[in-house]
Amino acid sequence: MDTIKIFDTTLRDGEQSPGCSMTIDEKIKVAIQLDKLGVDIIEAGFAAASPGDFEAISKISEVVKNSYVCSLARAVDNDILKAGEAIKNANNKRIHTFIATSPIHMEYKLKMTPDEVIKRAVKAVEYAKTFTDDVEFSCEDAGRSEMPFLKEIIAAVIEAGAKTINIPDTVGYTMPWEFGAQIKELVDFVDNKAIISVHCHNDLGLATANSIQAVKNGARQVECTINGIGERAGNAALEEVVMIVNTRRDIFSDVKTNVNTKEIYKTSRLLTSITGIEPQPNKAIVGKNAFAHESGIHQDGVLKHPDTYEIMKAEDIGLEKNNSIVLGKHSGRHAFSDKLKELGYELSDEDLNKAFARFKILADKKKEIFDEDIIAIVNDEMINDKKVYELVNLQLNDCSGGLASAAATIKFEDKEITDAAIGEGTIDAVFKVIDRMTGYNGELISYKVDSVTEGKDALAKVTVKVIFDETKPAILGHGLNIDTMTASARAYINALNSYIATKDLLTNCKISYRDEI
Repeated sequence: MDTIKIFDTTLRDGEQSPGCSMTIDEKIKVAIQLDKLGVDIIEAGFAAASPGDFEAISKISEVVKNSYVCSLARAVDNDILKAGEAIKNANNKRIHTFIATSPIHMEYKLKMTPDEVIKRAVKAVEYAKTFTDDVEFSCEDAGRSEMPFLKEIIAAVIEAGAKTINIPDTVGYTMPWEFGAQIKELVDFVDNKAIISVHCHNDLGLATANSIQAVKNGARQVECTINGIGERAGNAALEEVVMIVNTRRDIFSDVKTNVNTKEIYKTSRLLTSITGIEPQPNKAIVGKNAFAHESGIHQDGVLKHPDTYEIMKAEDIGLEKNNSIVLGKHSGRHAFSDKLKELGYELSDEDLNKAFARFKILADKKKEIFDEDIIAIVNDEMINDKKVYELVNLQLNDCSGGLASAAATIKFEDKEITDAAIGEGTIDAVFKVIDRMTGYNGELISYKVDSVTEGKDALAKVTVKVIFDETKPAILGHGLNIDTMTASARAYINALNSYIATKDLLTNCKISYRDEI
């Protein structure tokens, strides 16, 4: 049975999705979870893109135990040098270099002849081999490239030492039957001298279909992202590709993946907690309604026999339910710890104590605690672990027809600071009083509230995007509380904490263009 290598590019292509930028610490947390998920390769970023990307890849290289850590690099010496330096401490390392191969890209973007492109590609692979023996080469916009030229450049880079050849459908243009035929021809041409990989975009909603068709035609690596995030309409969703292979064993009896599917839901929720971007409710595998049945006919069938309408079990992706233990305000630390283990979390004693303390506060206010509440609490603690400023208390006065006011107390360096402010609405007053106490003036770019579960006592999850310095990118902040205003204050403070922790690395000086794969 062949193994389909899962190449996760959530931290590189996924992060290029608008609104999905992550701090270094957040990237590290995602990388550790991806390693636990069992992906074969983690594309941790684009080392030459910015100092922040370089440091994130370097730190991820030090903490990831099993997965290969990979950096993207254009076919440019400086890019490859930065990639090699960034991954040098990884247990398993790869450099992924690329150049465009379609006529339109070569003529208008690169302004290079086909012969020049081949020479540049060969030189890039040879240089990358001086840093690691595992080099992947991508033919950018392969879906619109001419087959004779693809074969010529692929043969040249394999001769130069590339072990994996990636065939991206960069603009999501190719139909599944076209892509499958293209992959089959290239698999036959390569003749086991290298692994054929695919990287499919979802502009026409075909990313997963094209990836699966490629697997059926001999591709043995699939590049994908958690929740399908990525440039424009996104990438092939990892959870969809993996669960198709697992569920349709009648079709995919000759292949398997190394992914631990019971970590899928947890990984999806961690990414959602960090980016603040929820998958649509009807998103396959990880959407809120993926295992829900509202139709009376469906409910009747599932109650009589689950297989009538469920082709997968929720437990397969880590949504295990244990009704023997019901958590509430009288539950102890042991029961809470057992529930966390059931949900797949292994916390240190310090982190367990923090999460348990927040659980007890919530349990005093909420009649029923759902698994989603506990997952949200743990993720919130993981994401917001760097607390320069911490909210202690918030008091509001929303005068009808008048200005709203907010009084707050925050903790800074073991001291408590109290102040008040007025604003043109409650949220404005809350954020202004935080600005007064901290000395930072933030500009709110976006504000979003989601409920973790249903009901009037549901936890509110607030995501804000704030600019604290006009020369630096906006920062995401996340807050969680049963009270929406308190959650909002925490989100704003956590954005500030993230800014303070990373401001020396934040930069708008990205490379002049971010090529897409």
